[in-house]
Amino acid sequence: MATCPAGHDSAEDDFCDVCGVLIGAAPSLMSQPPSGEDRNTGISGTDGQRRGVLDEQAGGEPCPRCGIPRAGQFCEGCGYDFTAPTNPAVPSPPPTVNAAPPLGTAPVTAGTAAVTAGTAAGPPPAATRWTAVVTADRAYYESVQADGAPDASVIGFPAYCPQRKFQLSGAEVRIGRRSARSGIDPEIDLTGPPTDPGVSRLHAVLLRGQDGAWAVLDPGSANGTLVNGTEIPRDEAVPVRAGDRIHLGAWTVISILRED
Repeated sequence: MATCPAGHDSAEDDFCDVCGVLIGAAPSLMSQPPSGEDRNTGISGTDGQRRGVLDEQAGGEPCPRCGIPRAGQFCEGCGYDFTAPTNPAVPSPPPTVNAAPPLGTAPVTAGTAAVTAGTAAGPPPAATRWTAVVTADRAYYESVQADGAPDASVIGFPAYCPQRKFQLSGAEVRIGRRSARSGIDPEIDLTGPPTDPGVSRLHAVLLRGQDGAWAVLDPGSANGTLVNGTEIPRDEAVPVRAGDRIHLGAWTVISILRED
């Protein structure tokens, strides 16, 4: 803390915050105070006037110029003299402009609607939809007949087989034919009509991975399962992609479709 030539302790090191004298002034300039001025306070007037000034200094009222609480004769923020006999008009401090809140943390009001800063209104991203489309495949039926599989000759190709669609959802989708006695109720029920006799009660299972992609597994059907013309191993999950074709039974084909 600096000491002014008059002996006052001052928090400021340029001008004394008690008497306003330049801190670096020669002590001789302050050795003889004017008549009626208190050497310890530097305030002129009678004892009562000096006490009144000192009481005001301890009041802590805000500075009319910058608003900082008073700690002495002069404002520590702007140097305003609280004891000046006449105070010139003091301009009002400029209005406070609130800084913009951090993005995504505070609502910003515009008119009567409030929106959250940093967030843009819009529809949520659409979820990927997978669909299994079931129908009859004449070319596959003819390949089964050509292989001479048992009982193939007594199985005819259906005269009419409407296209059926099944949405894929959940962790697994079973493919087969419903059986109340066995308690089998597959999500993709190929019971018909028409009924493909080469499809087992539980023929295959579609499994969803953590990334949302699908795979097909044959748990041990009687006639096997093919993906894009290649028979898949038993109990092994084989990935399927949009556009892949799964053949099973005597003439059934399941096409995997993806809708984004």
